[in-house]
Amino acid sequence: MKTLVKLEELIQVLFSIYLFSLLPFAWWVFLVFFLAPDLSLIGLLVGKRIGAITYNLIHHKAVALTVYVLGALLGIPILSLVGVLLFGHSSFDRVLGLSLLSSRS
Repeated sequence: MKTLVKLEELIQVLFSIYLFSLLPFAWWVFLVFFLAPDLSLIGLLVGKRIGAITYNLIHHKAVALTVYVLGALLGIPILSLVGVLLFGHSSFDRVLGLSLLSSRS
């Protein structure tokens, strides 16, 4: 089952690349900003609870898809770009076996 879940996540990473290809940005933009969602770990400087909240919010796929769809519906490509990057990055993290953070001590 674990392999199947990782395969599903990999397909989602590939889907994010496809969605990106529909946007009016150069490919280097995807590569440069792909790891940007990990900046949400800066919240750990404030504390474990805040760090977990910021990381989990940024790595939540529903947030990513909502941002992407809003960008598409409102005709704001940069918003769609942010959604695609969040979605692809979150899926890639899960391919690597990384998960959301726990705020428990």
